[in-house]
Amino acid sequence: MRALSAFVAAIAIAWAAPAAAQTAPPVAHPLTHEDLEAYFDGFFPDALARAEIAGAVIVVVKDGHVLLEKGYGYSDVATHAPVDPARTLFRPGSISKLFTWTAVMQLVEQGKLNLDRDVNDYLDFKIPDAFGKPVTLRNLMTHTPGFEEHIKGLMVDDPRLFHALRDAVAGTTPARIYPPGEAPAYSNYGAALAGYIVQRVSGERFEDYVARHIFAPLKMDHSTFEQPLPPRLAPDMSKGYFLPRDKPQPFEFISFSPAGGLSATGEDIAHFMIAHLNGGAYDGASILKPETAALMHRAAFSPTPPLPAMALGFYHEDANGLSIIGHGGDSQVFHSDLHLILDRNVGLYVSLNSAGHETSPIAGLRPFLLAHFLDRYFPAAPPAKAKPFAAVPGDAMKIAGAYELSRRSQTNFMSVSSLTLPIVVVPAKDGSIGFPGLAAVGLAPKWVEIAPFVWREQTGTHRFVARLENGRVKWLSSDLFPPIMVLQRVPFWRSPMLLLPAVGASFVMLALTVLFWPVKAVLRWRYGQKFGRRGRELVLYRLTRVAALLYVVAFGGWAWFLLAGQMRLSVFDSPSDGLIRLLQLVSLAAVAGTLVSILEFVTALRDRERPWWTKATDGLIVLASLVLASFLIGYNFFTLSLNY
Repeated sequence: MRALSAFVAAIAIAWAAPAAAQTAPPVAHPLTHEDLEAYFDGFFPDALARAEIAGAVIVVVKDGHVLLEKGYGYSDVATHAPVDPARTLFRPGSISKLFTWTAVMQLVEQGKLNLDRDVNDYLDFKIPDAFGKPVTLRNLMTHTPGFEEHIKGLMVDDPRLFHALRDAVAGTTPARIYPPGEAPAYSNYGAALAGYIVQRVSGERFEDYVARHIFAPLKMDHSTFEQPLPPRLAPDMSKGYFLPRDKPQPFEFISFSPAGGLSATGEDIAHFMIAHLNGGAYDGASILKPETAALMHRAAFSPTPPLPAMALGFYHEDANGLSIIGHGGDSQVFHSDLHLILDRNVGLYVSLNSAGHETSPIAGLRPFLLAHFLDRYFPAAPPAKAKPFAAVPGDAMKIAGAYELSRRSQTNFMSVSSLTLPIVVVPAKDGSIGFPGLAAVGLAPKWVEIAPFVWREQTGTHRFVARLENGRVKWLSSDLFPPIMVLQRVPFWRSPMLLLPAVGASFVMLALTVLFWPVKAVLRWRYGQKFGRRGRELVLYRLTRVAALLYVVAFGGWAWFLLAGQMRLSVFDSPSDGLIRLLQLVSLAAVAGTLVSILEFVTALRDRERPWWTKATDGLIVLASLVLASFLIGYNFFTLSLNY
């Protein structure tokens, strides 16, 4: 992903559930090859150009057959090589997890795995104890093991930094911040751990297991989890782009391979969709028993009823009155969605080889495509205008405030990323609520309470629902994003409305202090004025300015590092460990320098000859330093561990 806020918000951008359309055609179009081809031929050329995407593959299956598989645009912009759905490999990102979960369920069928057994029973290393509860495979499949977000080494360009699966999962266990089975928090680490369990229990490398037990029976001859690609497939790999006018990006190595390491053609994904829609069977071969496939598709964990639930590995994204399961997937440059419309035995898959404008969960091509696909072939009646069930302004007041995603880092410096996408709920006198930040990117400005603690957009179908516990809001959720995370209230002291202005103003204050230090010296020299401080007072004055400079350097360095990681996730890996330690040392020196600033301020207060404005300046320097010190400490910039 191109933006850190997009990676953490998880979040709703990498795996965003599609937005439902506001209106629907009165009559369904026939779901035929001819109609699909005419529709997509009209849709994709203009859509790719508008979204600045080089190429795409689209696949639609129904009742065990491929209705359409077609490529659009280019797999290589420089050579104008077209996208071939039968030969061109794309990277479907987290859709890879569906293969991992399928492999898990194969071993469950064989009695080799138990969904409710402690995963430590299957490992040759230990997931540390926490909360008095073990992590189970069911937790991993429903994204409820309680792990915090992990980003280090997730995606690298240099094959020398690529780790074997065991090394990746055994050496990077994230902290557990929730009790297992409680709060959904999407976890790439959890999926990789499940893949390693498949490897351990089966006795086969994960890549070999999937090739033998899923790819081979489904005749997925152009698919692999191998990284780098085997020589027979490498020539067919699509280039990946941020924008088509940019140079192609290197092959993305994903050490958590079971979570996102797949390379596959559209045609091969069609076989996988058919198998899941057909009770685990494809063309006479079976990868799952029908009852196992049905179990995977059923609701397994409902964080916020009546919103869609998590299935086992899949997530529900029900729309237009239909039961739909699916999964999205994103690397930095490839973006994909897979949807299974269970009620109609239809599968839809789309994959894009460019980031383009896909960083927008509202205006992105993929949500738009599914919404219009459903409205064209499975239309629902337009929703009636939302009417409040009762005037209960107190409900809106109860959920007012700032929220952050449950999928986040909490014990390391990456916890600061929660500030990049604050979600603020603003109540109205009539009991409705608003989301100023979301309204700014195209969502409804007003949400009407239609049932106790259930709000719906006034002219649409999307909902926000609060889950209460002991009369207090436990979390807030919405069908705008899948049930892989929820929104949790932010404590007042960490509210972005308070913290961001305070940190920004403090940084500006110290930056101006540093800037005016030499400026004042030059002006005194220019006009022949002597500096009035001597001895200890002069030392304190200078050290206070040095401490301010350290804060400016520290915050500037951290900002550069985090922004660089937004543009390229490979920045967040072991080669940056030295930079992190250096930034920590500078930050620690700055925090220690705050004591000097306090001593300077106390000295100024005792000096009756100093003018009030210099005392006020010294006081503001102390206040700014304390704010920045609290920020560095509160957001865990000084942790000893380099696992983040």
